[in-house]
Parts: sequence; structure tokens; C-alpha cells
Amino acid sequence: MNIKYNFLKNYTIKSKIFLQRTKLLIKISSILLFILILNLYYLQIKSYRKYKLQSERNYAGFFFLKPNRGLIYDRNGIILAKNKSFYHIQIKPNNTNAFFRNIIFLQKLLKLKINKFNLINLIKLKIKNHPSKLIILKIDLNNIQVSKFLVNKYKFPNMSLKIYQKRFYPQGNLFAHVIGYINFSKNKKKIIFKKKKLVKNYIDKSSIGISGIEKYYQKKIYGTTGYRKIAINNKGFYKYDICTQEAYTGSDIYLTIDYNLQKYIFSLMKDKKGAVIISDPRNGEILAMVSTPSFNPNLFIDNNEKNNLNFLLKSNNDNPLINRVIQGIYPPASTIKPYIALAALNLNLINEYTILFDPGWWKIPKFNQIYKDWKKNGHGYLNINKAIKESSDSFFYHLAYNIGINKIHKWMNKFGYGKLTNIDLFNEKLGNLPTKQWKLKNIETPWYIGDTISVGIGQSYWNATPIQIHNALTILINNGISKPLHLYKKEKLNNIFKYYLHTKYKKVVNLPEKYWNIVKKGMYDVVNKKHGTLYKYFFDVKKYQVAAKTGTAQVFNLKNIKKYNINTIEKKLRDHKLIIAFAPFKNPKIAITIIIENNDKNILIGNITRKILNYIFKNAEKFLI
Repeated sequence: MNIKYNFLKNYTIKSKIFLQRTKLLIKISSILLFILILNLYYLQIKSYRKYKLQSERNYAGFFFLKPNRGLIYDRNGIILAKNKSFYHIQIKPNNTNAFFRNIIFLQKLLKLKINKFNLINLIKLKIKNHPSKLIILKIDLNNIQVSKFLVNKYKFPNMSLKIYQKRFYPQGNLFAHVIGYINFSKNKKKIIFKKKKLVKNYIDKSSIGISGIEKYYQKKIYGTTGYRKIAINNKGFYKYDICTQEAYTGSDIYLTIDYNLQKYIFSLMKDKKGAVIISDPRNGEILAMVSTPSFNPNLFIDNNEKNNLNFLLKSNNDNPLINRVIQGIYPPASTIKPYIALAALNLNLINEYTILFDPGWWKIPKFNQIYKDWKKNGHGYLNINKAIKESSDSFFYHLAYNIGINKIHKWMNKFGYGKLTNIDLFNEKLGNLPTKQWKLKNIETPWYIGDTISVGIGQSYWNATPIQIHNALTILINNGISKPLHLYKKEKLNNIFKYYLHTKYKKVVNLPEKYWNIVKKGMYDVVNKKHGTLYKYFFDVKKYQVAAKTGTAQVFNLKNIKKYNINTIEKKLRDHKLIIAFAPFKNPKIAITIIIENNDKNILIGNITRKILNYIFKNAEKFLI
């Protein structure tokens, strides 16, 4: 019995051990099987496209097809940016002696400036590293080289003449700041495919907008990259085409700019530093945008951009690359007086009958600090109309003091100061509409009453861009309604036009119509009444009626100088001159903003304004419909 019992006992123990080992083995096997299945899932499903593409690359090559960039036109269809055709020689390489003899012959035939031994070594290196790729031997062939190659084409069976597109700006520096320019991307990353479609649209040396319209509407203008997939043998040479996805040309963009008006204004401004904006206040379309000095954008579309940039900056110290319309920062000066007048009317501080006396200065109540008027003997008795007409400083010192900086800031912000206009150009500057908090943070001194007084005539820490000044003008013209300024008019793709659609116009300043009329009448008198600051330039104009406001922006403080003398002051320290204007007075269709930096005594901004308006009204059928 004991023997039998011991046997059964041992058998039971061994069975338990066997079962435990079996369970362990099953667990291990299950884990390994799970890992195997997980790995298969990763390889077959998750990484399918990756390994499929790698597999394809072992027998397939890709040639990416760059799209033709869309063209840019003015509002009337005059071309401003186009693609110019150039030629290059493309080689299908091989390692035969006959091939290299042809290379040497071609080098002599076309008088290529590269040494023949260097040329052969370069081609051999490319064949070794990229045997399936065609080699570009020479770019930008001249007409003589093209002719010689075509006549002798039969001698070069492995070579072909190919056309490629290069951006060209036929108007040169006339539209440089509006159109901008392009350069080429340096994207070395692999192109991504998804469901047989090209996901990444840009490849190495794709045309990329660097500034202006070229940059802002890059996605529309660029188009869609295509590709050609070919089969290659085990040595990397071409066998046959597998498939082709065509490249699609980008959209053509039509601007609101008028070429002839732009050209005329540029001729008036070409030897000056400054900015001019002309727009239609009825819809926000910009008809001309001139910034001088300018530059030739054709300098920047080759690979020697850096050298050309350095040359341009060294040869011109007046910052020609800056678009002064959106990036120039200036005190708005007396051009803001109509808005200060509106604020005072709105707050019931004055009305159209209020009379103040201007002796040539104004003193802060209870203080001895005196602020001088630009007119030494003053303007005498003034109402709001006369104060705007003659641009009295003393009158607006008084208004600014009574309104206060907080209310001035809030009010001018309604007209777009201290805000971006969001015009369809990148890199617009914000300017500065000062507050007490701003001064404490940036200057680290408290705000004084004197600061408010200076703000009342558009000086002190107040800076704005010409586009902001112009935007405020269009809001005034439209009695408080904002109509966004823009350069885009329409686009064309596949012969289908798509037009600019504005959002609903917003009423940003609510005032009785009477107040708008009071201020506009003051601006009318600036031009049309004696003692108006522009009267001498327009007194004999009969064809049209204009309303305007002038401004003189100080570049440096005159405290320690008895009198401003343009003949003795260094040019870069001279005052800037500004004008805002609109016409016709009763039904405005044209808004103008002009700024001339460091104005010379021989440059009369009033004359420039009149010449521009004369041109516009002479061509009334184009601009005043």
C-alpha cells in the first residue's frame, strides 16, 4: 500500500509541475504570438505606405513638376508680374566615351565658361550619386547659344533643350512695394504622398513670395505641384513611365491699382522720400500706393539675392525696401484736428458757434506753461470752422486739455489709430496711440498735461502709418462707416473669375450728421477760402471742389531753437509734410493721403496734390464713375 501511495503521490506532484510548465509555456507563447501579430500589424498596416514608398524607390524615380505661377494684373488688365521663358540644356547621362566626347564638343560649341575637365568630373560625380536623374548642363542660354544647339541637335542624342519659367516684373520699381518679389525655397525634405496624391505642395526651389502681393496671396498664385513617376533598372537608369500627375497653374490676381495713375504719381515722387495712397472711399479699393524711394524687384529672383540686397542697401541709405505706406512711422500732426473737433462736438465742449481768441499762444489754466501757435501773432477770434481752415494750434490745445488723454485715446481708436488696418499686405506696422500707462511702462515717467496738449495737435508720442491716417480719413468721409482698404479686386482660375466680397460695412463712430458736416465744411474751407492752408494752390480750380487738411510733423524738438529755419537745419531733421484730402466735396469718390519726409522748401506738397487731382479729373471716366 505504501508503495502504491508513494507512486500516486509522486505522479500527482509531477502532473502539477507539468501543468504549471505547460501554462507558463502557453503564456509565453501567447505573449510572443501577440508581439508577432502586433509587429505584423505595424508593418502591414501602420507602416504600409512608408515601406511601399521605400519599395517603390528601389525601382521607381520621381521627377517633380513645378507649376506655373499665376500672373498679377492691374485693375485694367495691364500685366505687373509674369513668367518669362528661359532655356536650359538637359542631359540624360551615361558613362560611355562617346557621351563625354559630346560634352567636350558642346562646351566648345556654346563657349561654356566652365573648364572641360571640371565639367566632366562634375557630371561623373552626379552620375555616381544620382544615376537616374537628368542633369541640367547650362541655364539661361542666350539666343545665339539656343540657335547653335538647335542646328547641331542631331549630334547630341542624349541632350535636349528645355524651357523653364522665371518670374519677371516688367514695370521694375514702379510696383515694387505693392507686388513684392519672390525667391526660391530650400526645402530638402522628402515629398509626402497620401492615397497617391501629393500632400506637400512645395519642393526644393519652389517659388515663394517674399513680400507684397506675391507673399500675401502665395497659396493662390503658386498653384499645385505635379510629379512624374518612372521605372528604373538595377543600375538606376530610366526604363519607362509609370504615371504622371500634372502640375496646375496658380490663380491670376487682378489688383485694384490703376497702372497709369500709379505711374503718374511715381513720376511726381521719384526723387523724394515719402508715401502716397489714393483710394475710392465708396468701397475701399486702393487705386494707387506709392512708396519712394523704391527698388527693382527683378534683382531678387535669382540665387544671388543676398549680394543684390547688400548692393542695394549700400548704394541707397534711404531704406528703399521699406514700404512707407504700411511701415513708415510718422506723427499724424494737424491731420488729426478734424477728429479732435468731432470729439469736442460729441462731448458738447463746443458747438459751431463757440468762439475762442487765439493771440498766438495758449496757457494751461493755473500754470505758467505757454504753448505757442505756429502763427506767431495768432489767428484772432476763432470758431471751429476757422480753426480747422487756418489750422490753429491754440484752439486745439484748448480742446485737448478739456477732452483729456483717456477720452482722446478712446475716440481716436474708433478711427483706427493704434490698430492695424489689416490691408492685404504682410508686415504692417502698428504705430503708437499713447496712453498714460504706455508712457509709464516705456518712458518710465508719468503723464503730464503738456503731453496731452501736444497730442491734441498730433505730436508728442503719437505715431501712425500713412495707411492708418488714410483709413481714418475714409471713415470720416463715410460719416463713421468703416470700409476696409484692400488691393485684391478679383482672381481668375481656369477662365473662371472670383470677385472680392466685402463683409458688411460697420458703423464704428456714431455721431449726428450735423457734426460731420461742420468738420467737413472746415476742411472744405482749407482749400476754398482765403487764409485756408491750401487756398493758394487751389483758388483758381473750377472743375472740381476739394476738402483737405494739412499737417507739419516735427522730427525733433525745437525748444532750444528760436525759429525753425529750413536752410540751417540738417536735412534728416527737417519737418515732414502731410495732406489728407477728398473729392468731389459733395459726393466723394477719391481719398488722398500724402506724406513727404524731411520736406525741402522747393517741394510743395500742395502742388503735388493738385497735380494728382487734375490728372484724376482729367480722366474722370476711369475714376469718377
